[in-house]
Amino acid sequence: MSLNEKKQNSHVQSLARALELVEVLAVEKQDLSLTEIAQRLKWPKSTVHGILTTLRDYRYVDQSSTNGRYRLGIRLFELGHKVAKNWDVRVIALPVMQKLNRQFGEMVQLATEDTGDVFYIEKVDSTQIIKIVSEIGARLPIHCSALGKVILAYMPPADVRTIINRKGMARMTKNTITDFGKLEAELLKIRNQGYGVDDQEIMEGLRCIGAPIFDMSGTVRYAVSVSVLAERLVDDYFEKIKYSLIQAAEEISYNMGYRNRSL
Repeated sequence: MSLNEKKQNSHVQSLARALELVEVLAVEKQDLSLTEIAQRLKWPKSTVHGILTTLRDYRYVDQSSTNGRYRLGIRLFELGHKVAKNWDVRVIALPVMQKLNRQFGEMVQLATEDTGDVFYIEKVDSTQIIKIVSEIGARLPIHCSALGKVILAYMPPADVRTIINRKGMARMTKNTITDFGKLEAELLKIRNQGYGVDDQEIMEGLRCIGAPIFDMSGTVRYAVSVSVLAERLVDDYFEKIKYSLIQAAEEISYNMGYRNRSL
């Protein structure tokens, strides 16, 4: 027996059909008639009508009082809003961050942008003998941290310029990027490669790798990073952490509702 056959046998046919019908309405940009829905699904009109009537009674489908055509109902919006509220990025990200921490023993941090700063909202401390100190609720300049640069990289260019014009580009170390043109080139590089690096730009002796977290709309509002003493984050160790970090960011993004072909 094939996998598809097993799925079909385990499904409740009426429920499966109702979900298929909802999917048809979801991809359309206009209301559909009973005939149009039946044609798209290649089902008898009587079958489609029965499902539509049930979905309409439970407010998952609305029917126009003027032309009788169908569209998705407000109940789906209400449920979607409730689901979105339950997608707390800290709750979703923490188990993935802990797994990454167990793998390498390095500090893992989660941050967002707030009023032009990097704002740290979750962390898992390093298990190394020499530890990097960080605090949830701390703020750091956005232009010179791996987390900040990653978030900037996926912002509209006008928003990036507004933040930099307001906050400036203070030099934190000799490696800090303080030229806006160089920062723009760095952000383009981050978008192309899917991760960003703070190479002792915010603190001497510290290197960080950051990766973007996409929400269900494909927007990057958060990023996750691994911070390591600079002398250790080199060569094969850098590559191993980079690979695992990107995988972790993709897992968090997926659990936040983001979907693309690579996930």
